[in-house]
Amino acid sequence: MTNSRPWIPYLLILPSVAFLALLFVVPLVQTIWLAVSDNGAPSLANAERMVTDINFTRSVKNTFLLTIAVVPVQIAIALAMGTMVAKVGRGRETILWIWTIPLGISDLAAGLVWLSILQNTGYLNSLLFGLGIIGRQASWLSYQTPVALFIAIAVAEIWRGTAIVMVIIVAGLNQVPKEFKEAAEIFGAGPWTRFWRITLPLIRPALQSALILRTVLAFEVFAVVYALGGRNFPVLVGEAYNWQNQNQNYSVAAAYAVLIMIISLAATLIYLKALKVDPERLP
Repeated sequence: MTNSRPWIPYLLILPSVAFLALLFVVPLVQTIWLAVSDNGAPSLANAERMVTDINFTRSVKNTFLLTIAVVPVQIAIALAMGTMVAKVGRGRETILWIWTIPLGISDLAAGLVWLSILQNTGYLNSLLFGLGIIGRQASWLSYQTPVALFIAIAVAEIWRGTAIVMVIIVAGLNQVPKEFKEAAEIFGAGPWTRFWRITLPLIRPALQSALILRTVLAFEVFAVVYALGGRNFPVLVGEAYNWQNQNQNYSVAAAYAVLIMIISLAATLIYLKALKVDPERLP
């Protein structure tokens, strides 16, 4: 059938190609051109204005620090949660459902939840004051307490984003053959040895996917930061938002967007290089 009509496969994928071109490729090209042009001519003026912005250095620093602080913790917690779930018999689905509740909460809603906990009149201060631990309301989200603000944002991001990492890790753990673990037990390998020598290498594809996804999303963090810190904790996406909405300068905002894309692509390439997946070693 397809030999006589070789155009049929191309016709079948045409809708998806058109969809991607319309909603991804065209806006991407327009954004890149907007970032590298000025009055219709190629120019680096937007990039120069971006890097000379007063908040540029702080936003880059905060974004990278937040990514470095959040992603490893999320991977470690997701590995622990996935390992626990793998050993649970009855009630496994219920546990997974409870742990994935944050996936159903939007980024901004998650930020507002933590704002209600950590603001001056929030639940945390009320609890500490009621227990007599503090004598007056403590400020956790002020520019005067940058460390507390950073920790608060990191904790909120870890709570919000760990669930998706856990789902990927659990999917990878389900692909590990039980025969491998049973053989290791027969030869006297302990739980820690089995984890490092068998489980971890075999779930490398899942780890690779989880790291890429969470790192890219960490570089694009905005809503939680905006809800908790506002302008007190500038990040790259937040600066792009401010340049577009407050300054009405779409070109500099596009320059920020292109920078975020370049950083995300670089991180993805590093993960693909560092965590090479050998198809011959997969179960």
